[in-house]
Amino acid sequence: MTMSGYTPPLAFTTRPQLTGTFGMAASTHATATAVAQAVLERGGNAFDAACAGGFVLHVVEPHLNGPGGDLVGLFQPADAETPTVLMGQGAAPAGATIEHFVGRGLDLVPGAGGLAAAIPAAVDAWLLLLRDHGTWSVADVVSYAIEYAEAGHPLLPSAAATIGRVADLFRDHWTSSADLWLPGGDVPAAGSLHRNPAYAGVLRRLAGAGDPADVRAARIDAARTEWRRLLADACAFLARPHRHSSGTDHAGVLAPADLVDPPARYEAPLSVGFRGRTVFKADAWSQGPALLEALRILEPLPDVQLDPSTADGAHTLIEVLKLVLADRDAYFGEGADAAPLLADSVVTARRAEIGARASSQWRPAEPPGMRPWRPPLRREGAAAAGTGEPTVARTGQTRGDTCHIDVVDRWGNIVSVTPSGGWLQSSPTVPSLGLCLGTRLQMCWLDEHSPAALRPGHRPRTTLSPTFVHDGDTRIALGTPGGDQQDQWQLPMLLRMFVGGYTAQQAIDAPTLHTAAMVDSFWPRTWDPTGVAAEDRLGDSVLDGLAERGHRVTRAGDWSLGRLSAVGVDRGTGILWGAAEPRGVQGYATGR
Repeated sequence: MTMSGYTPPLAFTTRPQLTGTFGMAASTHATATAVAQAVLERGGNAFDAACAGGFVLHVVEPHLNGPGGDLVGLFQPADAETPTVLMGQGAAPAGATIEHFVGRGLDLVPGAGGLAAAIPAAVDAWLLLLRDHGTWSVADVVSYAIEYAEAGHPLLPSAAATIGRVADLFRDHWTSSADLWLPGGDVPAAGSLHRNPAYAGVLRRLAGAGDPADVRAARIDAARTEWRRLLADACAFLARPHRHSSGTDHAGVLAPADLVDPPARYEAPLSVGFRGRTVFKADAWSQGPALLEALRILEPLPDVQLDPSTADGAHTLIEVLKLVLADRDAYFGEGADAAPLLADSVVTARRAEIGARASSQWRPAEPPGMRPWRPPLRREGAAAAGTGEPTVARTGQTRGDTCHIDVVDRWGNIVSVTPSGGWLQSSPTVPSLGLCLGTRLQMCWLDEHSPAALRPGHRPRTTLSPTFVHDGDTRIALGTPGGDQQDQWQLPMLLRMFVGGYTAQQAIDAPTLHTAAMVDSFWPRTWDPTGVAAEDRLGDSVLDGLAERGHRVTRAGDWSLGRLSAVGVDRGTGILWGAAEPRGVQGYATGR
């Protein structure tokens, strides 16, 4: 223990925290990180680099994200005073009504299949960021992804395993997916080259859009328009009935009329203070405000109660996470106002609800004039191939993740983006495009009283949740894949950095945990009132101490929870740093 009682960081880290003055990139895949750094080396800025890396992630982590999916980002140009949210979450199509789903015998939006597709927004968001803050052309940015899609990229073991899990679904029902992902009818071997010429063709169409005589911004806008035109093929293809996770066949409802307007835009973030710093998140159409509420609840507590490496600290964190995630499920959604949940009176009342033993109750706050919506608390649910976000099972076993990328450049531009959705197992592959649509609508409820109800034109309440921090002259961008665990894994990292004095790499390497006592954002939307997944490296005294307090602890192995990465810049000195996650054995940071 330190003099304050906080557990000190280990002297050893799995990789160094990189420092330099030129540029830093960190992501969930080494190839995407290397591409981002290559862009910086060729004179591109952080936004060019993040966009190039983002398109490469579609190719190298296809089981974790895709061009038919979504993203949430936070970014700050060097000359800006505050960060901006890059909103890449598409809304529900006009035909996605509660009546339509209920009329087909569904009580939940399916977790796999085209009926669950929101308007794809990831590609549009990358192009919007490139247009307004990058310097490169579309052709230059997508050239790396085109090369990997055409020549092939070694298939990750986790991608091969994912294909194996859905192989029968592909063979029996989604034959277009089988054509792309089961060459010769067999599950491809890990490390084998996988090619996607159809998606390379899509990227070439985007690169060639517009008149060569047009200015750069006009050509990027032409690429955005071309992308929406191409998606008409997806609408027609998924309009044919096909198998969903419900075990029944349905036609998709996404139509060309839903694609007239570009879906991506910028928004202002929410922020709170924490121990002299400012933490920024996207608004309550994401789960980001839950992390802000947790920080506000925890801020005045003694340092030792904010230490995840002690039984008392781990218990406190888990109980606070239960409270704020209940608030997420009761109040968050399109148009929701998270401000009352961050008010002093609510935060003080929530702090008083932290008990000495694990709560088994679902306990949302009730701010003045607000009544919580109460979701069904399902203890068990069915399973189906391809469903949910490929993240962490209730047992704590990792099934995969989403993706994440952070970049900072020598000028002080900094960006953090979490792309997801459109993974290869989400819906049938559209043959002409080499991609499938995402299933984010599964986060909507078929109950009109829910703040996250399925409503045409409304965004589903996403789990994607990058974080920005202002710490004096330092700007920090971080995030992780992980669905409902994203903010849960970021919280211990932030506490270890800003209370325990850890570097970002030390905080990433430190053992972590999360609660299962929230309503799962993904089909079949179950809830485990006292479940905790924890890494064994927390030690017997911590894990046994949690069990003694009433938590049902699942030991998840030594290195299984989290996919965090981060970059930072000290604007006073010009020093940059980068840190990346060893878990998953594919995330890397690089820079100089």
